Amino acid sequence: MSRPTPTFLSAVLAVLSAFVGIRRSGASLAERGVRPVHIVVAGVICTALLVTTLITIVRLLLP
Repeated sequence: MSRPTPTFLSAVLAVLSAFVGIRRSGASLAERGVRPVHIVVAGVICTALLVTTLITIVRLLLP
């Protein structure tokens, strides 16, 4: 059985599911073949987007 090709999108999906706190059974990162570097980069990007979004919302609501 061949392994799926690791993509940056699969790393982003793994990070987003970790943000939400859900995880599919049997969907470990090793099984998907995701590289740790992809997880770190996706985590930094998703965190930066989350913080930027929250700051923007607060600035819009509080004049």
